[in-house]
Amino acid sequence: MNILNNGRFGMAGALSGTMKSLIRRTAEHVSTRVQFGNKLETYGVVQEKIAHMALRQYVTESIAYLLSGNMDRGSVEYQLEAAISKIYASESAWWVADECIQLHGGMGFMTECGLERVMRDLRIFRIFEGSNDILRLFISLTGLQYAGKQLREVEKSVKGMDFGVIMSEGLKRTRRLVGSSSAPSVAEHSHKDLSVQAEQLSQLVGDFGTTCEKLLLTHRKNIIHEQFLLQRLANAAIDIYGVAAVISRASKSLSEDVPTGGYERLLTATFCQQAFDRTNHTLQSITSSKEVKLDAAMSDIAKKVVEHGEVVPVHPLGL
Repeated sequence: MNILNNGRFGMAGALSGTMKSLIRRTAEHVSTRVQFGNKLETYGVVQEKIAHMALRQYVTESIAYLLSGNMDRGSVEYQLEAAISKIYASESAWWVADECIQLHGGMGFMTECGLERVMRDLRIFRIFEGSNDILRLFISLTGLQYAGKQLREVEKSVKGMDFGVIMSEGLKRTRRLVGSSSAPSVAEHSHKDLSVQAEQLSQLVGDFGTTCEKLLLTHRKNIIHEQFLLQRLANAAIDIYGVAAVISRASKSLSEDVPTGGYERLLTATFCQQAFDRTNHTLQSITSSKEVKLDAAMSDIAKKVVEHGEVVPVHPLGL
């Protein structure tokens, strides 16, 4: 397991460097390439792509340093963080490479340009050291298993008591483990200029804990079969960890008054707002009856395709 953890952690460090190189290539191209009478860098669509590239690289690198810092302090339980770093890094690097080629246009496909090889090489990272799909299940199930053990311990220790008391005590203990809406604020541990982002993180941790409670109480042992829900829960965990990583890094930069502190604050505030909105939606979808119906529909669609061995609809021209 330690070998896999080290491989996953190392991937985040390596791929953050890959993204730096791709962003450098992109910046050079858009600042010199002229289309429709203007340089590419002046167009909003191009600016949005570059901003997302910069955000993904910053988050990936921040996650790598946060994880390595915990490892240096002697932490031995970091398998979830290593899995998160591997997922985020591999998917972000692929996304950055794709957008880099997009901004280079047809030139990006040319062997001489070198970008097509980068994309080919990057594809394997979402598969080896544990495929991202399996790692998402690992993240969510490991976390839920730990919280579930606490509920079972409480249940055993209060046999004969009222069920309401059992659940009340169980939820109190679970909240302490996975976070709750009453979790202490993160603001006191971060730079004052990031107080809004710190409060967002506190809220996300609380909402995440509440969602975990609901999943455990609703599905109990059958939660292992709810992969639609588990995947969303893992996505929320990945975003929350990313938020914590950038707040930690930017707080240090601002406290030490490094030259890029203001820019890092901009990166952090932007990513945190995006992650806050995204995670709120993700957590709400986990307990949404509408999403349950959509999940069932997706399952039915997939089953029909497998049964037919191909796409199901007849050809529109009757061929």
